[in-house]
Amino acid sequence: MDINLVDQDLYAREGAPHDQFAWLRANDPVHRHDGGDLGWPDFWAVTRHADVVQISRRPDLFSSSRKLALFDEMPEEQREFQRMMMLNQDPPEHTRRRSLVNRGFTPRVIGALEQHIRDICHDLVDEARGRSSIDFVRDIAAPLPLYVICELLGAPVEDRDKLFTWSNQMIGAEDPDYAADPAEGRDAAAEVYAYANRLAAERREEPRDDIITKLLRPDDNGEVLDENEFDLFVLLLVVAGNETTRNAASGGMLALFEHPEQWRRLVADRALAGTAADEIVRWVSPVNLFRRTATADTVIGEQEVKEGDKVVVFYTSANRDEDVFADPGVFDIGRTPNPHIGFGGGGAHFCLGNHLAKLELRVLFEVLAERLPNLAQAGPARRLRSNFINGIKELPVTVS
Repeated sequence: MDINLVDQDLYAREGAPHDQFAWLRANDPVHRHDGGDLGWPDFWAVTRHADVVQISRRPDLFSSSRKLALFDEMPEEQREFQRMMMLNQDPPEHTRRRSLVNRGFTPRVIGALEQHIRDICHDLVDEARGRSSIDFVRDIAAPLPLYVICELLGAPVEDRDKLFTWSNQMIGAEDPDYAADPAEGRDAAAEVYAYANRLAAERREEPRDDIITKLLRPDDNGEVLDENEFDLFVLLLVVAGNETTRNAASGGMLALFEHPEQWRRLVADRALAGTAADEIVRWVSPVNLFRRTATADTVIGEQEVKEGDKVVVFYTSANRDEDVFADPGVFDIGRTPNPHIGFGGGGAHFCLGNHLAKLELRVLFEVLAERLPNLAQAGPARRLRSNFINGIKELPVTVS
């Protein structure tokens, strides 16, 4: 079989290459993959659940910092700046930073947002019900996490369109609808960075009872985020907190359209929304891959890997692993247990916002099933041209 797991045009046309993933899991689960036309190094494509978990839980052996966590290669001077972001750090630096920001994302703090999230979902549905057709992405899936991010940041709700545009430009740098030039993505990151700087200055001048004020204060040990650390955290929140929930929601709605019996189950029993949220994350796998760099000669599965080798874990494949999931190709909103790794394979980089994402998805699909039971797909979904994010740009629906 011809293997190319990073062809962005393929992801735009068809979505994730599940046939290639299935073949690799069965025949070559740690596959030496060609680096591509850009002259980038060859890499190990890791496709089985157990191996992805092994790599995720050994940051000492598989570094996020040496060559960063993103697939693309970049010059060392760019990497030096990117290493200030938690995504691109290893313990102990990562441990310190995470402990500081985790104060704003405990289950108790996130649980207190449920009614606010429910109100947002009802408001979005109210707006949708006034129209015969909508774009599910722009009118439902995208605004929800953006409203929540504005709440977390204590930012004006009217700023959500700016955040939406900046996030699209950073993630969609290879998609012509979002950024015709990668420089636009860098410019968008600079805009978010400056925006965060202004927010921090406002909170230091006028503290509020919000997460941003809490994160700017010293913790119990007197540790505090410095200016760069705070600004980069906001950058990560704007991208990760927006893109993952948006694409899980839109991909989940598409999955429910493609499996109408599951939508009918949810409409009949909205208590299934909790397990549906996890199944949607497994099925969609909003984040397709991350990169690690081997810090020593080691073994993944039965494959020897050398120090310095580029190692890429594919969550999309791991979440369809036949050794872990019964009938992994079946979309089942009542699936339990569901040991998916859509929020990461555990360890240091397990998604900080997983409680928030699952809450947003659960409440959204509860409200949709209650108030828009006759939603119907009105045209083809348009997918993002990206091998990093399994994203949907447009999903037209009729509202009845």
